[in-house]
Amino acid sequence: MDAPSADAAGEPRAASAAIAAVRLDRSRLLQLRWFSVGAMVAMAVIAFPLLAPGHPAQPLLGVALVLAAVNLALQAGLARWLDGRGGAFVQLVLDLVAWGAFLYFGGGVTNPAISLLLPVVAVGASILPSRQAWALAVVAVGVYAVLWEFHHPVHLADAASAMFWHLAGMWVSFALAAVTVVWFIVRLNAAIARGEAALAEAQAARARDAYVVGLGNLAAGAAHRLGTPLGTLRILADEMARRRDLPAEVQEDVALMREQVDHCRDILNSLTQETGQQRAEGGGQAPAAAWVRECVARWQRLRPAAVLRLDLAPELALQGVVADASLGEALQNLIDNAANANAAAGQATEAVEVRGRLAEGALRVEVADRGPGLSPERVVAARHAPSGSHSSGMGVGLMLAHAAVEHHGGQLSFHSRPGGGTIARLVLPLRMSDE
Repeated sequence: MDAPSADAAGEPRAASAAIAAVRLDRSRLLQLRWFSVGAMVAMAVIAFPLLAPGHPAQPLLGVALVLAAVNLALQAGLARWLDGRGGAFVQLVLDLVAWGAFLYFGGGVTNPAISLLLPVVAVGASILPSRQAWALAVVAVGVYAVLWEFHHPVHLADAASAMFWHLAGMWVSFALAAVTVVWFIVRLNAAIARGEAALAEAQAARARDAYVVGLGNLAAGAAHRLGTPLGTLRILADEMARRRDLPAEVQEDVALMREQVDHCRDILNSLTQETGQQRAEGGGQAPAAAWVRECVARWQRLRPAAVLRLDLAPELALQGVVADASLGEALQNLIDNAANANAAAGQATEAVEVRGRLAEGALRVEVADRGPGLSPERVVAARHAPSGSHSSGMGVGLMLAHAAVEHHGGQLSFHSRPGGGTIARLVLPLRMSDE
């Protein structure tokens, strides 16, 4: 049994880094900046000509064009040094300065658009460390204070309705600020939730790997201790086989006992060899069809009375699969679970169906039974730890099957079978066979 690899141990750290990267996703800052550019252009070409026709719009458009050029440069990757926490802080300061310049030429604090400084501060508070977030708030307050004293005043064409348009502008600015903040924070929270789910999955996989390692140690000790009783059983079976006074049916039973003891002995003897066998990344390629047949044959030798129907597509003979002993055990566990499910449903004579197909460049093996079926909660729980329902064959074997399949880059899923029962679907990457 292999210990968790360095990659597996690093999965939680990688997931944590992914969450941090989500918080600093530069695309969201670019989208926020495009919103600022759009708002500036709309005010310069619509609001000011309509309400204050005599006010120069060229400086306002100039600020918007400069900010748009900066955003295009960032989007083209010309300033990679602005990635990360420090880069995000610089970008948000740039946004505040751009809005300060725009408002300087557009009436200063008398312009209702002054409230659009708040979305920039809110975004900074959600993605920046506390010191940088407070620094950004100080910059915003400073910009507001400067605009209080220094700005180009705006003279409305209809001075009598100035208060009405000011209040209307405040309402529009408030609505835009609220929509912007909610849009940004909702998208950010959704991305963080996905990152946390990936982190939880990685941690669960790591815990499962640790459980598998402990189980492997127990299996090694059990294999060592089982050698003596198996040897004793083989001696007794040989003694019984030499007796000529036993009825014919008893002799057949004794022969079957000897065969099963030999299988158990071979399994114990191969544990050490299989433990040292290379994993998928180190080799072990075999023809896909031959590998499935061998797994089925090994299982059939252990349960000769069980009925099994094998159906393999001819094209699998030309494909190869990279597999080690753990992957073969996973497929045998699925077949064993299917046979147990048939027995539990009173369908012991029903054949376990194993089908192998080529699907989207991968090997798809389906193991179908006519058992009572599985609940989704039971399948999800058994993916990370034994479900405790060993009587139905869904305990440690299913968890080990999940671990082995995922280790080889494959997928294991369970589906309801039309007419009753379950279909276990094993999907593995394929390679062209050397044969």
